[in-house]
Amino acid sequence: MLTVLRNRTYRRLFAAQVIALVGTGLATVALGLLAYDIAGADAGSVLGTALAIKMVAYVAIAPAVGAVADRIPRRALMVGADLTRAGVALFLPFVDQVWQVYVLVFLLQSASAAFTPTFQAVIPDVLPKERDYTRALSMSRLAYDLESLFSPALAAALLSVITYNWLFTGTMLGFLASAALVVSAVLPKPVPAPPTDGAYAKATGRTYAKATAGSRLFLAVPQLRALLALNLAVAAAGAMVTVNSVVYVRDVLRLSTGAVPLALGAYGAGSMIAALVLPHVLERVSDRTVMLRGALLLTFVFVGLGTVTAAQSGGWRWPALLAVWAAFGAACSMVLTPTGRLIRRSVPAEKRTAAFAAQFSLSHGCWLLTYPLAGWLGAEAGLSAAVVALGGIALAASLLAVRLWRQPTAVEHEHTGLHDEHPHLAGATRGTTGWQHRHGVVADELHPAQLART
Repeated sequence: MLTVLRNRTYRRLFAAQVIALVGTGLATVALGLLAYDIAGADAGSVLGTALAIKMVAYVAIAPAVGAVADRIPRRALMVGADLTRAGVALFLPFVDQVWQVYVLVFLLQSASAAFTPTFQAVIPDVLPKERDYTRALSMSRLAYDLESLFSPALAAALLSVITYNWLFTGTMLGFLASAALVVSAVLPKPVPAPPTDGAYAKATGRTYAKATAGSRLFLAVPQLRALLALNLAVAAAGAMVTVNSVVYVRDVLRLSTGAVPLALGAYGAGSMIAALVLPHVLERVSDRTVMLRGALLLTFVFVGLGTVTAAQSGGWRWPALLAVWAAFGAACSMVLTPTGRLIRRSVPAEKRTAAFAAQFSLSHGCWLLTYPLAGWLGAEAGLSAAVVALGGIALAASLLAVRLWRQPTAVEHEHTGLHDEHPHLAGATRGTTGWQHRHGVVADELHPAQLART
């Protein structure tokens, strides 16, 4: 899997991603301590609101970035986002009001909403071979999982010798280093958008239409509609882990605070193991099979979690919870790791940024729903009610994805209005009335039947 690092451009972009992730992890720890200094016992409420603001920024900003991405050089967009994040990190140690925290968090996460989809859309151009791209997706998944384990440990080590305000300095330096690496990378030129006329111009010419173009692509292509449901299933499981791990460890199992990182680490370990195995699996098994089975696995894991939740006693509950969390991590990775491959195959190259921005926005919209649901139900109605509700959401979303993704990824169709040398007709065969070939479903001006559905 590490062979993709031989590509100099990808190596620098991946290093930029890893450094920025570590910086974000340090900022998360420091932000919690800052909230406690400002709000005291109300720090949980402050952090909850900040988390909601983060999700709102992701949902609102990413589509807007997709609308203007074709007007701004991709390097400039990513560097600008990194510099914005560095500037926010520089100001965070000096805030002394809760509203200031909210404003800076919104700016920080808005910049992340600009950086991440653009970064995701660049990688398929840097690594055009699908095998290399699959390995890059697995490495990206590993980077996220390792960050969730490494950043808290690094923060704990640093806090033993410095105050938490210096963690924001580390965050700022991380974003500056990420910007420098992006500047040093030679990015391939993006595929130019085709000339717009007729119905296609009406569909994509206006700014509002461009902002919603990615979302309309998701509604037009069957496998991307299924991806929306898969995002919801993953968010249901992930919210249960993120929000209620501390409740299970402290209140249900009566363990020490030190057991909370172990529980979260089990989730990350399960995700990492799946990410390591998937590149080899995806060489033999389709994305559809892996992703749908991962989503359906989530529902069975919820059954196991319900058993642990209902049990009143027993030393087996702690290792069982670790196993459940690891299974959640593996199942979520089965869904998330091939997502980039699916989007890459489903939309034309010139629309990748809009599609990745839509995926970023819509997936976080699912988290915006499941985060408060997991917290509110767990606190007001009990963990069993939260397990049933979120498990039901995961089951319904998984079954919906199975139903939506029934159409084969390769569809036989005919083109009658293209000239014989058109690049889209590579590999096509001449029929009686036009050119015939098969490929994955896309929604663009060359396939008006799909475009009309948007």
